[in-house]
Amino acid sequence: MKLDKKDLLLYAVTDRHWLGEGERLYDQVEKALKGGVTFVQLREKDLDEASFMEEAKEIQQLCREYGVPFVINDNVKLAVEIDADGVHVGQSDMEAGDVRAMIGPDKILGVSTQTVEQALAAQQRGADYLGVGAVFATSSKDDAAEVDHQTVEEICRAVDIPAIAIGGITAANTPVLAGRGLSGIAVISAIFGAADIEGAAAALKQVTKEMVEKE
Repeated sequence: MKLDKKDLLLYAVTDRHWLGEGERLYDQVEKALKGGVTFVQLREKDLDEASFMEEAKEIQQLCREYGVPFVINDNVKLAVEIDADGVHVGQSDMEAGDVRAMIGPDKILGVSTQTVEQALAAQQRGADYLGVGAVFATSSKDDAAEVDHQTVEEICRAVDIPAIAIGGITAANTPVLAGRGLSGIAVISAIFGAADIEGAAAALKQVTKEMVEKE
């Protein structure tokens, strides 16, 4: 699957931390998709490999039914094995060029960046899009350093590939990101931590559309 920039508008990153009793991640992702999520990244830090694979296959199928790209965070081997649409890696994970060599030319590769130098290196090594952040303080990643919004704009202007903002984003603060060159936002708790996941996704999609249209 080749990446369409429009697919990056509302990018959901899963987190089982928000699961209610008896609820499956699959159910949460389906609600998010019904609400209008345009891209799904499966992020698992603690599942054993067999459980991760089973879950990944189920959610991958769900995303296909909705026509939404599905990528896996960090686990390049698993992404290749189940033929996911792609993979997303951070600066401390496998180097982007090595990931591209493993997944081939036709899969989606996303890379987390915090600086213009990292962004240019990721683009050169085959990234299709960048995740830039954290743009606001976030509790989802303990080690996430904040990236000021001027740097976000500099990154977006320096590269030819689309960039999305991540980190502490809510429907309330999304408009602050307008005019920086972003193609969308990536969120975790603003969707999966909401009491009404479908409604939260729909509201976020609307404010993000407005934010992107101000470019």
